[in-house]
Amino acid sequence: MRKYIWLLIAVSVIVVLAVYLYPSPKADTRWYDNQTYNYEVLRTLGEGVYGGAEAGEVLAAIKDVREGDDEAWFVNWDAMARRVEEQALKFHNPVSRGKALLRAANYYRTAEFFLAPKDTRRMDTFHRGVNAFEQGLNDIGISHEIIEVPYQNGKLKAVYYPGGNGSESKPLIVAHGGYDSTQEEMYFFIVAAALERGYSCLTFAGPGQGAALREYGLQFTPEWERPTGAVLDVFIEKHGQPKHIVLVGVSLGGYLAPRAAAFDHRIDGVVAHNVCYDFQEAAMKQMPGIAQSLYESGYTGVLNWLMTMKMKWDPGIRWGIHNAEWTLGAKQPTDVVEIFGQYNLEDESPKITCDVLITAGEADHFFPVAQVEEFKKALTNARSVTTRVFTKQEGGHEHCQQGAMNLFHGVLFDWIEAKF
Repeated sequence: MRKYIWLLIAVSVIVVLAVYLYPSPKADTRWYDNQTYNYEVLRTLGEGVYGGAEAGEVLAAIKDVREGDDEAWFVNWDAMARRVEEQALKFHNPVSRGKALLRAANYYRTAEFFLAPKDTRRMDTFHRGVNAFEQGLNDIGISHEIIEVPYQNGKLKAVYYPGGNGSESKPLIVAHGGYDSTQEEMYFFIVAAALERGYSCLTFAGPGQGAALREYGLQFTPEWERPTGAVLDVFIEKHGQPKHIVLVGVSLGGYLAPRAAAFDHRIDGVVAHNVCYDFQEAAMKQMPGIAQSLYESGYTGVLNWLMTMKMKWDPGIRWGIHNAEWTLGAKQPTDVVEIFGQYNLEDESPKITCDVLITAGEADHFFPVAQVEEFKKALTNARSVTTRVFTKQEGGHEHCQQGAMNLFHGVLFDWIEAKF
């Protein structure tokens, strides 16, 4: 009997030590080690707050996709988009059909994301997404008006969402995206939240974005006041001057929208969501020290070779450079850093005289949070400057607060209501 007692004690000690030395694993908030792949999952999933995704569908789409396998990413997301679209068309209830079509539209956007610029599947996938999106809005009964804006040798597409009774007494929310946005994504980012709160909203895709890029080959311009002004001119001619205009720029839009506000004083408030005070500085901080030294010393040939090699195994670098070739006209990797230097708010900040809201995530993988204070200090003539840095503790620490959209919207609309 004593032998069994000692055996029981020994087993108990082993169990206690095992629990202490090898505790149960903690929950993991990541799907991929690579931040670019991980963030794009979070981006799509986060837009589910306003009907852009279902958690189960997202997890099913990525189940067999290894990070860096851009082809598998496209195939799986495209298959999910088609599956959801096909199911939508079988629904008799228009709301059920419309909700499914909006999700399908966002999955098509996600599928297209990592495709090379010249991949012939980009246009078909983009158009499938746009068609699903517009049909979804119609089925649900979301009032909207498509506005075509003549611009250079093409057109900019804008969409006006009237807010209904009482919206005329509130500011018009004008919103656009950034480095990789589509117009349709702005619905999940800002439009649905604005409509819930009784605001009218106007979104547009400028040069380098959405249909302007894909249909007309219009590439980005640092002089964002030009496309913004063209859109406002046409809108005001059709609908009259709003009581106030608040311009919201997302991601690279954190540079673009303030730049527009510096020159177009019809804009009463501007939101840099997230901060993008100095695009080149943000890019340089992501480069290893040796790469920075090579660039600053003029060894661009060596650096181009190294970056080309890294593109083969780093999906974030590969996507970033390919996107720059497509949207900015870069010819080689080091051109990207050079062109980014044009997207800097140092000289324009003193020209901004409206109210300004600057947001940032403390773990943003694109823009250093220190740029919030840099931008704030440069806004010497703004009517007011409000900053908000979102933390890991509250779940808003990622780029553009993906994963915490309700939190961001709470901050945004409280700011709008306090100022206007």
